[in-house]
Amino acid sequence: MSANNLSERLFNFAVRVLKYLTTLPNTPEFKVIRYQLAKSATSTGANYEEAQAGSSRADFSNKTNISLKEMRESNYWLRIIKETVPKKLLNEELECLVDESKQLKNILGSIVSKTNTRQK
Repeated sequence: MSANNLSERLFNFAVRVLKYLTTLPNTPEFKVIRYQLAKSATSTGANYEEAQAGSSRADFSNKTNISLKEMRESNYWLRIIKETVPKKLLNEELECLVDESKQLKNILGSIVSKTNTRQK
């Protein structure tokens, strides 16, 4: 997968998450989840973009590792939503977001792993 393709997927993921968040109930619990998920989903792509302009291999590795951590967090919040949202709000978009976050987590994990191996 090219860096541009991954950047585009991360961007689209963030946009889809932000749109999905508008459908959640307006309760104190979901307010916290909306805030946390919005931050982690958008941070993933932003950090990966920064990694592309990294000043060194170590800088690239660090920013990509942050992207991975943020995607792991996004996946966590999406799974929390899946288990706690009223059943009438469970939909295909949520399932797709959980799956996409899993795939992106695996891709970023592979990049981090390969980058760490090359640095040794």
